[in-house]
Amino acid sequence: MHGRSPLDDPENARFAWARYRAIMKGMVAFSTVVVGVALGVLYWQIGFVSIHLYIASALGIWLTIMLMAALMGLVFLSSGTGHDESIEDRLGDERNR
Repeated sequence: MHGRSPLDDPENARFAWARYRAIMKGMVAFSTVVVGVALGVLYWQIGFVSIHLYIASALGIWLTIMLMAALMGLVFLSSGTGHDESIEDRLGDERNR
């Protein structure tokens, strides 16, 4: 099985998830700025082609950045709270041979 995770403590979990939400709020602002700059460059390079091009580009850029931010944020949450160290490594002895 596994040991007790630091995220099992409600106070520790509340702090960790608050930090995760803060990271995500910052990334929402950052990705919105990036989308604005990208759409400006796109308009400057090719002009107005179709509204669908700009909608698809904005959604693609914004959702890609947010997906990466969400996944990396979860990695930071797991590592920063000590949750990763709470698992039992059953293969540890076999790898050392």
